[in-house]
Amino acid sequence: MRAPVVTIAVDGPSGSGKSSVSRAVATRLGLAYLDTGAMYRAATLWCVRSGVALDDAGAVATAVVAMPLEMGVDPAAPTVCLDGDDVAEAIRTTEVSSVVSQVATNLDVRAELRRRQRAVIEAEATGGFSGGRGVVAEGRDITTVVAPDADARVLLTASEEARLRRRSLEVHGAADADAVEATKDQVLRRDRDDATVSQFLVAADGVATVDSSDLDLDQTVEAVLAVVAHVTA
Repeated sequence: MRAPVVTIAVDGPSGSGKSSVSRAVATRLGLAYLDTGAMYRAATLWCVRSGVALDDAGAVATAVVAMPLEMGVDPAAPTVCLDGDDVAEAIRTTEVSSVVSQVATNLDVRAELRRRQRAVIEAEATGGFSGGRGVVAEGRDITTVVAPDADARVLLTASEEARLRRRSLEVHGAADADAVEATKDQVLRRDRDDATVSQFLVAADGVATVDSSDLDLDQTVEAVLAVVAHVTA
């Protein structure tokens, strides 16, 4: 008998560990993995490279609708390609991080990327990389807007201190006071800006909360898998 299709939605603030955890969960369960945050970063890079003024909401939306974006959903090696160009590293630069919220808070952009995200989720339910087994999709509004009917919905959170420390280590390779201070804009300001258009700081009804403040990666993965097992039993 064919195993049931599983859609797992994971939301959370910057530095909560949702990307690493979601990839690990997808790997453990043999599912596809979709990083929706990378899609917003790619849209930002596309607009910057195309010379589109990010404060021109209409022009940004038009550019994103035409954007030739291809997302690779293998959790072992997820890819982000713009017009055939691998931009997985380019979208993580400070240049993109400092302005991505201007694009991510554009409601027309969100509508377009949500359409694409739902298309990936549907594709993985019928075939795609996972052979129709399903997908782990992570971002800011997956549990509430993109996939509110997902089989398992998780809000992955952590204390401000833990999130700043993690992102500082990721970006600067250190977690001393200077490195943490340099990371605050990418974490706290982005969360504040993005919270104006999506709910990812407090779990919506029916969404399980996993606090990873005092958990390592393996422990957090096990906590999320326990939620999945419980709601899909």
